[in-house]
Amino acid sequence: MKFGLMFANTGPFAETEGLIDLAQAAEANGFESLWTVEHVIWPTEYDSTYPYDPGGKMPGDSTSSIPDPLIWLAFVAANTTTIKLATGIIILPERNPLVLAKTVATLASLSKGRFQLGIGVGWLKEEFEALGIPWERRGKRTDDYIGAMRALWSGDNAHFDGEFAAFHNVTSNPKPPGGAVPVVIGGHSKAAARRAGRLGDGFFPGKGSMEELAELFDVMNQAAADAGRDPAGIEITAGHPGIFGSDPAGAAEELTSLGVHRTIIPAFALLGEEGMAAKAAGIKAAILDPCNAETS
Repeated sequence: MKFGLMFANTGPFAETEGLIDLAQAAEANGFESLWTVEHVIWPTEYDSTYPYDPGGKMPGDSTSSIPDPLIWLAFVAANTTTIKLATGIIILPERNPLVLAKTVATLASLSKGRFQLGIGVGWLKEEFEALGIPWERRGKRTDDYIGAMRALWSGDNAHFDGEFAAFHNVTSNPKPPGGAVPVVIGGHSKAAARRAGRLGDGFFPGKGSMEELAELFDVMNQAAADAGRDPAGIEITAGHPGIFGSDPAGAAEELTSLGVHRTIIPAFALLGEEGMAAKAAGIKAAILDPCNAETS
């Protein structure tokens, strides 16, 4: 079982000292990856429902710092050597796919292949409106953008014909190592699960009970089979509320039984009076080592 830290570019980790302490403590103590979040802007008022809190609103307020995830991860890459870097997630339909493909390939190249691109379709309609991007059909836009980026990463003189992205005989360099960047589909809906099955190298549902996760994984597996893909090749990342309970190995084992490859833990778990390095070492001893021993 792999262990990653999410919400890594928020709170005290948004600034230089905090992000370096977090990244180096996580790397030194066996965490496999760091996962960022994204919002380009924060509307002072919004009617959209934040799906990850019962109150329907994002934690914090409009003064909260949410650094650009790719620039933040580039800074992490420069201060670490092995930990993997991931967006969890970036709001793909808000981005120009050619510009994003270039940025992502550059980060993947400079980090020597440590980067993977977690993407989602977004939930905050007001953000799309502020950016001048249509809210409607953002799912199809997302599918086209994935295809366009993969075409640019895989070779020179690239072609892509889609409704929302189209180009012929264009080249973008540098290329990512191996000519590809893993694309992880984020989201807790059946549409996200189907997209992961059809197009994803990974699937990262942001929430769900074990029963809900099992249903989503079934949907993903069926979509992969329908698309002629092997579901076993799709890496699954998910969280479990019991990971800090009395039986973390049991929680990891339950996730493993559902087919999960990576357990995600909030980065705020590394905060404490003893400091991030000591806190990370404590989590390693209490959770990472026992869970890996149990599930190996």
